[in-house]
Amino acid sequence: MSASRGRLILVPNTLDLATSPTAIEQVLSRGALQRAAGLQHWVVENAKTARAFLKRVNEVQPLSQPLQELSIQEMPRARKGSTDGISAEAWEALLAPAQHGHDIGLLSDAGLPGVADPGAGLVSAAHRRDIVVDVLAGPSSLTLALAASGLNGQRFAFEGYLPQDTAERAQRVRALEARSAQEGQTQIAIETPYRNTALLVALIQALKPNTRLSVAWGLTSAGGGCKTLSVAQWRQQASPTLPADLPAVFMWLA
Repeated sequence: MSASRGRLILVPNTLDLATSPTAIEQVLSRGALQRAAGLQHWVVENAKTARAFLKRVNEVQPLSQPLQELSIQEMPRARKGSTDGISAEAWEALLAPAQHGHDIGLLSDAGLPGVADPGAGLVSAAHRRDIVVDVLAGPSSLTLALAASGLNGQRFAFEGYLPQDTAERAQRVRALEARSAQEGQTQIAIETPYRNTALLVALIQALKPNTRLSVAWGLTSAGGGCKTLSVAQWRQQASPTLPADLPAVFMWLA
């Protein structure tokens, strides 16, 4: 690799989606904030939320350049949870600053880029172009939720988004439950926040009574929490609901 090339820096974001912001220095390390403040080139999931993130960084660690002078490019958009249909050339074009010696920050709306968030396509392109990839330590909703759930953290699988069609979703949930029973594997899924309660209700209806079901919401944020019960116990709850403006992670173990 040419010594003059820049690096791709995976910058962690908070998990609060700026809905009920926690002080950013309570979630991200001083080192991560300092690294983020020094970057002039960014590839992001959403430019508006990226600017909001950088404003929060600036309150703790002044940016090296005024926000309006930073280069902020959005990642190519594809269907939810996929990078299908995005060409390798489209990803590699975003790496041009690194080819000229500039570090590039990769930022998702929440958590670590590429983990339950977009960005893997750009990371893969960086490897193809022999550009060094650095990842800064920060929160991942999946690992935090799994740790808080009490379910099997030695063997687990991330499913991403479940089908929206009611029948397809129930079929998929039962198939994952069967795999969980066979392999002792915790199954993990996510949903758009405004559909949190709908997914929770669907899981309670589709899973077997003895299966343990856990949901974690708003982790690291005020009002966040985690609850793990058997499905039979969930069914005894009166109209279970979840916040519609905080991200949630759903986990089950047969």
